[in-house]
Amino acid sequence: MQYIGLDKQIRKNNFNSILLLIAFPALLLGMIYAITWAIVEKQNSESGAYSSNIDTNTTFLQMAPFVLGGVGVWFLIAWAGNAAFIRMATGSKTLERMENKRVYNLVENLCISQGMQMPKLYIIEDDSLNAFASGINQRTYSVSLSRGIINKLDDEELEGVIAHELTHIKNRDVRLLIVSIIFVGIFAFLAEVAFRSLRHIGSGRKSKDSKGSGGIILIAIVVTAVAYFISLLLRFGISRKREYLADAGAAEMTKKPYALANALRKISGDPLIEAVESRDVAQLFIDNPKPSTHKSASWDNMFATHPAIEKRIELLEQFV
Repeated sequence: MQYIGLDKQIRKNNFNSILLLIAFPALLLGMIYAITWAIVEKQNSESGAYSSNIDTNTTFLQMAPFVLGGVGVWFLIAWAGNAAFIRMATGSKTLERMENKRVYNLVENLCISQGMQMPKLYIIEDDSLNAFASGINQRTYSVSLSRGIINKLDDEELEGVIAHELTHIKNRDVRLLIVSIIFVGIFAFLAEVAFRSLRHIGSGRKSKDSKGSGGIILIAIVVTAVAYFISLLLRFGISRKREYLADAGAAEMTKKPYALANALRKISGDPLIEAVESRDVAQLFIDNPKPSTHKSASWDNMFATHPAIEKRIELLEQFV
């Protein structure tokens, strides 16, 4: 597999970031409009009035600024605090230089060879083997390594893993993923609110009004579920090739593709970081194991964030 070039990949990821920033709000507006239409239709049918698009459009224009404003605030908070949120979700702590000079030397040598600023280093106190890069700019870029991956890989293998994560940073993969994680989280929250509202009405007192409200909320659930599903497709539309490209970039950076292949083989034996419960955060890792061990086709396989690690190893071993 031939690495397509850093500059081209950066341009592609920057374009995809802009596309996501447009696609997700557009999907949100479509969801708001569909729910608004359902509410207006119900009100008009109850009053016997003639339903018109003008009423729906007017109501939509009144609601949209408030919804978009709330979502905008959510996005800005998540954008500004993503590094802290990820550290909390993974339980990672700063890796002190005096604690592990070996890791610092490997990272510094790779960064010097690539002319890039050294990211912050964090450690996850877990004996399993995994690692990930995160951040949205030079100030927040970081590489996190588990205790297990530091202790169980030799220098060449660990260098390959670090090079893989540095390639993600150089390619702007991490920023693109964080944007998608934030937006999918918003849709997941809206779908959860709609579902809880329906449960609340269903457990309450039966009445004509509650039945009508239940109908609207049921429509809202369907609309938000569809929007959430589409948002997942958009997120996974950020091609799984990013992992292949990061592998290829690491092979080019270290000139030792066999070392990363060996590292991935060891990682595949024990990649699960138990402290990480969020699957959104888990997709940042160099290997994101599925909860199920079944090999057969499933919804989970359809939405896999990473290509099969066996295939990645196979491609790395083809490098000459």
